[in-house]
Amino acid sequence: MRRIALRLLTAVLPALIAALLSPAHPAQAAAPDSPAVTYTNPVAEKRADPHIVKHTDGYYYFTATVPEYDRIVLRRATTIQGLSTAQEVTIWTKHTSGIMGAHIWAPEIHFIDGKWYVYFAAGATNDVWAIRMYVLEGTGSNPLTATWTEKGQIRTTWETFSLDATTFVVNGVRYLAWAQRNPAENNNTSLFLAKMANPWTITGTPAELSQPTLSWETIGYKVNEGPAVIQRGGKVFMTYSASATDANYCLGMLTASASADLTDPASWSKSSQPVFRSSDATSQYGPGHNSFTVSEDGRSDILVYHDRSYKDITGDPLNDPNRRTRVQKVYWKADGTPDFGIPVADGVTPQRFSSYNAADRFVRHWEYRARVEADVSPLADSQFRVVPGLAGSGTVSLESANFPGYYLRHRNFEVWLEKNDGTAQFASDATFHRRTGLADSAGLSYESYNFPGRYIRHYNHLLYVQALSTATDRADATYHAQ
Repeated sequence: MRRIALRLLTAVLPALIAALLSPAHPAQAAAPDSPAVTYTNPVAEKRADPHIVKHTDGYYYFTATVPEYDRIVLRRATTIQGLSTAQEVTIWTKHTSGIMGAHIWAPEIHFIDGKWYVYFAAGATNDVWAIRMYVLEGTGSNPLTATWTEKGQIRTTWETFSLDATTFVVNGVRYLAWAQRNPAENNNTSLFLAKMANPWTITGTPAELSQPTLSWETIGYKVNEGPAVIQRGGKVFMTYSASATDANYCLGMLTASASADLTDPASWSKSSQPVFRSSDATSQYGPGHNSFTVSEDGRSDILVYHDRSYKDITGDPLNDPNRRTRVQKVYWKADGTPDFGIPVADGVTPQRFSSYNAADRFVRHWEYRARVEADVSPLADSQFRVVPGLAGSGTVSLESANFPGYYLRHRNFEVWLEKNDGTAQFASDATFHRRTGLADSAGLSYESYNFPGRYIRHYNHLLYVQALSTATDRADATYHAQ
């Protein structure tokens, strides 16, 4: 029996060694497909319902609702951040009488079959609440200087309050999604979807995908509006906004398979809770009416949305002009669904740091102890703002995204998340030199400011600052920014 077992082991062992050394079992992680990208918020003051699209000409195009509700504006820049200071051009102004004469809301810009199209909502001078959806067509390579013509109203099942049209393509089929009041329902708006015959005309019977029934969709007003679509991994995700446009405004999400009949409401499932909502911790309130774009390198998905920096509003929120355009990176869970986290604080957006030798594990705080862990929830526990070092120029400190004012610092050579107490000791303990990755030049390592030669490394999943001597030590002290 022992001879048989030995022969079996002799036969199996080489295959086992080969499997462990094969590319399916890498000794370390490659640089991430979606590296870190950061922006500084807000991107634009007093611009609500933002829509940013990256075109094939290398420019980002940006439009949004202006607080005067009287015109449609466009900006363009080669970077998302550049939109902050880009020249703004008015491409269309409301009518002086009749339809399209009031409440010019929520423009979106799309490039379809060689022409530009702007979808927007508008009321009439004799009834500002007779909100309907309209389309402009632009001819010319640059929409800021294009010739614009009115294609008229998008006609739907009913002549009722309707707005927030967006268009997208799945498997070669173009769809229009929008919000509209169904006269048979006791609410403000529900979400609808239809195929398109051309960029200003729907075809077939619209499908009602969602109506506001959940508690978080019906605060102040019963609202489902502002649909936006992002696709990944054979799935179609439609975010939408719910409740009144104050601090209760938030995002929900519908999900469908890209291979399903999208005009069948049964193909879609609704999130039971908001996927993005106000945050007292970061002083961001009423995040909503979003769109999606991509980073400059095309490797990160970017959430575009508006919110306010304060909670209390005097009077009707629609008369408060201070909704701001903001952006932040979208992360993707292991199950293929998007994780939007929380609306991050104003200023530079945070990053995540994955372990070089355990690629599915990210630096996070848990009960204020720093560690590396997979499938982090909530996402913001693994997001940190890289800010100028508290103790000296040329250094950095790592500030928690969901506990602003709290930083990673070492104490007894253990790494903790603690509130800055203003002391020189804390500043020194929370300051690091950012180095090229010790085990991978595409990565990063963080050397202690007040203990040179000691680096942040993980050991048994917990973070320490330690002196390093082996290749394993150096791998444990190397991270990829995402």
